[in-house]
Amino acid sequence: MKTSDVIVSFRGVRKTYDGETLVVKQLDLDIYQGEFLTLLGPSGSGKTTCLMMLAGFEFPTGGEIRLEGKLLNNVPPHKRDIGMVFQNYALFPHLTVEQNVAYPLGVRKVPTAERAQRVNDALKMVRMEGFARRYPAQLSGGQQQRIALARALVFQPKLVLMDEPLGALDKQLREHMQYELKSLHEKLGVTFVYVTHDQGEALTMSDRVAVFDKGIVQQLDSVDRLYESPCNEFVANFIGDSNRLRGTIAAVDGEYCEMHLADGTRLKGRNVAGAQAGASAIACIRPERMKLANGSRGNGANALAGEARGLIYFGDHVRMRCGLPQQDECFVKVPLGTEALDGFAPGQPVALEFAPEHLRVFA
Repeated sequence: MKTSDVIVSFRGVRKTYDGETLVVKQLDLDIYQGEFLTLLGPSGSGKTTCLMMLAGFEFPTGGEIRLEGKLLNNVPPHKRDIGMVFQNYALFPHLTVEQNVAYPLGVRKVPTAERAQRVNDALKMVRMEGFARRYPAQLSGGQQQRIALARALVFQPKLVLMDEPLGALDKQLREHMQYELKSLHEKLGVTFVYVTHDQGEALTMSDRVAVFDKGIVQQLDSVDRLYESPCNEFVANFIGDSNRLRGTIAAVDGEYCEMHLADGTRLKGRNVAGAQAGASAIACIRPERMKLANGSRGNGANALAGEARGLIYFGDHVRMRCGLPQQDECFVKVPLGTEALDGFAPGQPVALEFAPEHLRVFA
């Protein structure tokens, strides 16, 4: 993406509520025209505060926020030309669906005749045109969410912000709405900025994801790079599932290093953090990158000996729980029908293998 395509920029943005603790620390972030950017992180990481500062419901303690080059720091929410969708929908219970959707147009003094057409178009967009005369209490959670989205889009904003909008929905409906939101984004080409703590949701919908922790963006990347190439231990463990191995760096060889575990096992992996020999380290590897080897100890470049402790059924595969000497339990993704699962019994020895390029070593 080109620098000229930047629609929002945060520069040196900080936020504190008590004058001492920074909830957001020195944020520098560019958001590009037409992208679906997700702000992802645990509770208290600063992601929602960033969204609220962009929306105008909070003001930064320091730094600048700009929309298309215009400074937003002291601009009230209704003058920012930004649509907003909340987790609790925030629909007016005493207004009908069409009145709720028309509300932003009334605030902006859109002529009555044009208003009706815009409301109808917005309801068609979310496939809710047959519900115009109903009240919010007569709608399901998913239907209310669609109306909230129509209201955010009806005045054709430059930017749409969403604060955990699917959090109140059940799992099946939430997953269905994820695909609908992504499809709508691709159709409209509007910039979406989305806040969630759900890693699967972020990976499913986003073009890029900013992973927050303790008020800092730990990594900002495309979803595939975020999953396959996490830059630190926090990102590796927060995005998807990851197994952790503790040990000491024995030798460094270019971008790779040799790591020794407490039981004497030697492993080779990517030296992501540039650790030096002698440093304590934690290595992370995805469950699907490990495989069961033949025999009690594998013959690959990286091999671990342990014991099987149980199976967790996932439909198209199982996760095998494995105990390792002086390490945390690890999980291995095993396809159904794998010969090693025949006659499985907890306590039996297992050997695990994985390629060095999939083991990421952090100091």
